[in-house]
Amino acid sequence: METVRVVEVGPRDGLQNEPYVVPTGDKVAFVTALVEAGCRDIEVASFVRADRVPQMADAAEVLAALPDRPGVRYIALTPNEKGLERALGAGAKAIAVFTAASETFNRKNVGRGIDESLAEFARMVPAARAADCWVRGYVSTAFVCPYEGKVSPDRVVPVVEALLALGVDEVSVGDTLGHAEPDDVAALTEALLPVLPLPHFAYHLHDTRGTALANVARALEYGVRIFDSSATGLGGCPFAPGAEGNVATESLVALLESRGFATGIDAARVAEAGRRVRRGL
Repeated sequence: METVRVVEVGPRDGLQNEPYVVPTGDKVAFVTALVEAGCRDIEVASFVRADRVPQMADAAEVLAALPDRPGVRYIALTPNEKGLERALGAGAKAIAVFTAASETFNRKNVGRGIDESLAEFARMVPAARAADCWVRGYVSTAFVCPYEGKVSPDRVVPVVEALLALGVDEVSVGDTLGHAEPDDVAALTEALLPVLPLPHFAYHLHDTRGTALANVARALEYGVRIFDSSATGLGGCPFAPGAEGNVATESLVALLESRGFATGIDAARVAEAGRRVRRGL
């Protein structure tokens, strides 16, 4: 049975958009429950400025408190060199850098242009490698930008190429607003396949218009086998007006299993972990 790798982003992307700051202990319990449900790639924290994203102010404490489980990768989001330094100091062994296909969104999100972000990543990725870290790259607003509108594939391709040239292990391509349709996924996938090998190709799909699972199904047709999701669909982006939650992990797993793919994840246990967090919110 062919395997699809599911990257659970609920503890970071899911909680960062909530007005209520989840206590550190509850975050650790959430991640632990996800591990026990079979999740092996989990985005657990973001080392960003606390005044910008207060929900992630305890990133170091969360990372330090997580159970050490063989085969489990805890991913920390690092927007800049200072964030990377903090993440490495907290013991991170997997980090993610992020930029966008839209110049305006990148400036709203991290306060700099795309080229400026990539220039900083050129220093960050080698530093992460020297610390024996696995490195992921994100490209946000790959379909639609809340400020610039529709984003054409030819704007996404060079950003992906730049991240690969820096030596990231994989690139997650994001439908940040959740406005993409299956034909949009097909067009972007066809544009990216010549430069982004399938073992390194991930999609990060939001479900604002209820099209995320249809978009997953279309990407599967092209051989994409890595998808990001969030328990019970938690999530959104505080810097993308109109962005709603991610595709729900339990729904993604159900779709994949119905098509004969293995994930190693217990969908019911993931859903229960998400519901416990939602009750706290």
